[in-house]
Amino acid sequence: MSLSAARSFLSEAAYGEQELDANSALMELDKGLRSCKLGEQCEAVVLFPKLFQKYPFPILINSAFLKLADIFRLGNNFLRLCVLKVTQLSEKHLEKILNVDEFVKRVFSVIHSNDPVARAITLRMLGSLASIIPERKNAHHSIRQSLDSHDNVEVEAAIFAAASFSSHSKDFAAGICNKISEMIQGLDTPVELKLKLIPMLQHMHHDASLASCSRELLQELVSSYPSTAMLIVTLHTFTQLATSSLVDIPEQIRLLLQYLKEDPRKAVKRLAIQDLKLLAKKAPHLWTRKNIQVLCECALSTPYNSLKLGMLSVLSTLSGTIAIKHYFSPNTGEASPAPRHTDLVKLAQECCYHSNLAVAAHGITVLTSIAVSCPEKEVIQLEQETVMGMESLILLCSQDDSKTAQATLKTALTSLVKMLKSCPHLSQSSVDLLLGQLHCACDSARVLMCQALAAIATQQPVLAEGMLGDLLDLFGVASHRTSEKQQELLVSLATVLFVASQSSLSAEVKTVIRQQLENVANGWTVYRIARQASRMGCHDFSRELYQSLRTRVASEHFYFWLNSLMEFSQAEQCLSGLSDGDYSAAMSAISEALKSYQKGIASLMAASTPLSPLAFQCEFVKLRIDTLQALSQLICTCNSLKTSPPPAIATTIALSSGSELQRCGRISTQMKLSMDEFRSLAARYADLYQSSFDADYATLRNVELQQQSCLLVSHVIEALIIDPQTASFQEFGTHGSVLAESEYELRMLAVFNHVLEEVENLSRKHPPVSYLHTGCLCDAVIAILKVPLSFQRYFFQKLQSTSIKLALSPSPRTPNEPIPVQNNQQLTLKVEGVVQHGSTPGLFRKIQAVCLKVSSTLQTKPGSDFKIPLDSKTNEIEQKVEPHNDYFSTQFLLNFSILGTHMVSVEASVVDTSGIEWKTGPKTTVSVKSMEDPYSQQLRHQLQQQQQQQQQTTTTGPQPGPQRNICARFQ
Repeated sequence: MSLSAARSFLSEAAYGEQELDANSALMELDKGLRSCKLGEQCEAVVLFPKLFQKYPFPILINSAFLKLADIFRLGNNFLRLCVLKVTQLSEKHLEKILNVDEFVKRVFSVIHSNDPVARAITLRMLGSLASIIPERKNAHHSIRQSLDSHDNVEVEAAIFAAASFSSHSKDFAAGICNKISEMIQGLDTPVELKLKLIPMLQHMHHDASLASCSRELLQELVSSYPSTAMLIVTLHTFTQLATSSLVDIPEQIRLLLQYLKEDPRKAVKRLAIQDLKLLAKKAPHLWTRKNIQVLCECALSTPYNSLKLGMLSVLSTLSGTIAIKHYFSPNTGEASPAPRHTDLVKLAQECCYHSNLAVAAHGITVLTSIAVSCPEKEVIQLEQETVMGMESLILLCSQDDSKTAQATLKTALTSLVKMLKSCPHLSQSSVDLLLGQLHCACDSARVLMCQALAAIATQQPVLAEGMLGDLLDLFGVASHRTSEKQQELLVSLATVLFVASQSSLSAEVKTVIRQQLENVANGWTVYRIARQASRMGCHDFSRELYQSLRTRVASEHFYFWLNSLMEFSQAEQCLSGLSDGDYSAAMSAISEALKSYQKGIASLMAASTPLSPLAFQCEFVKLRIDTLQALSQLICTCNSLKTSPPPAIATTIALSSGSELQRCGRISTQMKLSMDEFRSLAARYADLYQSSFDADYATLRNVELQQQSCLLVSHVIEALIIDPQTASFQEFGTHGSVLAESEYELRMLAVFNHVLEEVENLSRKHPPVSYLHTGCLCDAVIAILKVPLSFQRYFFQKLQSTSIKLALSPSPRTPNEPIPVQNNQQLTLKVEGVVQHGSTPGLFRKIQAVCLKVSSTLQTKPGSDFKIPLDSKTNEIEQKVEPHNDYFSTQFLLNFSILGTHMVSVEASVVDTSGIEWKTGPKTTVSVKSMEDPYSQQLRHQLQQQQQQQQQTTTTGPQPGPQRNICARFQ
């Protein structure tokens, strides 16, 4: 097989193809490495990063790097360069090399070559390996020697290696610091070399004395070498050293502001602004009011738009942090400064109407942050001025199709949404302006404005029905063309229409949208609009769109997916026509919805594939089905008070048992079962929440609302019927203070509050169970069902993908063969794992640690002749390990004193940066066979033989001895 086969090994296997193991791929690459053709060798070398990405476990990576080290030792400089690039690309896999000494020995042998280029590549290779060999003295010595070389290529490589080792080794940094200082201050060192040596000082931060010496040297360089190039490199190194040592950040801010204010060179000013922005992101809490004031004065006085833009970007970064509160808080003994009279507000107001759009965008951002974060008396006028500045910028940019104008418009609209969230009284005028500007704006601006309208309308109900006409007219105009921007505009306009319609689209709106969509040949746009309709609760319209799309897909899996979505929309549409008090109609609606849901779940399971198992979707729909069944059963139970009233002796039974609930008859038992069912559903929703590590916040909030609705129903049952005396409403509290993020959440919280109020009033006025109580329960069920279910983003789309791959050792030779172990010994189980990410890792949450739980269960019991020891321990071990470069490894010591076959399971869960544990899996099992050790087995057999002989002796009695014949004696 050739290298093309190896490439196919390392490519992603399609659905139905069998992935070959890592050893096969490594063998094919090894054949390429041993080829006589240089091209095939290089091709094999550059394929190794893909191999590491696909099989990221130490046993393979160790073997692969040893082969690469051989190529590095024996090959030419071009092959060495290829190996160097592979090593640098695979930096996070270096710590998985098991034979570090052997690997470094093969690489280091090239350092003694007579070729300076070979030595330079070796030095860069050693620098790339600094993370795993930080204290190798022979490497340190070689770097020191190479710094004195007369070959520029070797010296530059030595500088690279020295910088890498300085960042990882405290001893090397302390030892090399004096040499670097001498070279920088030496008169025989060229300026170009000094410019490359100075950045090494940023790594001298391992202790306070070393950082202080480096800072003194840099301070001397700043004053001794005032040339532009030298000053820029020195100041930037100064900043990097300060960010690492932390204690010198305030002094560094003052130094940069000094150069920004006093140095006339624009290049130095730009460097100072760049480093100030870095410090604003790194430590905004260390910025004082004086620092911000100096920056504002510089921005007000500079005549250059580029410099003003840079300073405003620094202020924009600071405005979203605690530094803005430091600026407006009074110093000791001083009066509080009025916001409108400060230089910061003056600068922001001046820049809001600047001719440079980027400057105006930063001015709006700063002014918005001030208006939102400073609750002062004069802030009301400031809010109005901020909104006026935003509106003027929106009017200016909405008709400009350039990238700069669109970026500015996006910033202005983002600030507007943020502003209206804290100042809802300004929403209506801003929405009117956006609707009026939609007609004359360009297509790209319309998309952004529609997204802003949807975000504002989600927070506040500001889109009235009278505005639907303008939106429908725009929708008709947008559907005449089929460009990419037009398709995006159709989706955005449809979203605004769905938000404005409040989950109930009129027939006219449906007709207009349907007619316009028929002219659009892009099925993906129709699907996106249907997806938004499902998210906004417009299930009747989404069902029609899904039904029209079913026959326009090329895969049966897509067909089943769209068919399941259509059935789910049909099921939710059955629940939209519920009316208060009509319990029989509610039962019929739930029954019809369950029929559609059962059809949908069958299609959904048919749409799943091994690469896309749709686990969240299936579990969410199953929970919805079980919830509807439980609600239907609850209504039946409430009706049973009429259909099966308490018997005549119910009062006597209640008196004798001491339970007032027995007066109600059989409904009491049914209500207890129903309450337990809803609590079980709430626990299952909690499990679904914990298993959805990659879900967005809106989806998690949706799952949480479903869980709260189940808990609410169980609580209402307890408060009204089961135990009205001890049931408390305080655990639910009031949701009025909760800021709803979506229309669905707002309506659900309103239903929760209404149900709690009704239940509390009823439980106080009518003590025993009556028709009022069961009617209140049924009304609560109908109120919950009347809110259209929202299918959030994670149901359709996964923006973040995180998975864990586990490897256990020892591993069985064949999959079904158990691992043998003697019962008087303990098994060391090594668990290795790799965290695998998608295209956007850490978008919603990041992994802080991995929690591994190991447990064992006895599958086959030992024979009757073996006694189970009393001190036998069960294996239940839990351990947390922090992954490094997405790799983790730990070991467990397991005891198998009981003979037989044990099933060992290892389950992984992750802990995010907030300390929340998520049950992500996976769960891996391995079979272990515990065998008796030979010595104990021999003793047991001997003991059994002795016992058998004793038993035979006791059953047959003592044997008579041989009789002596007196005649035989004399013969």
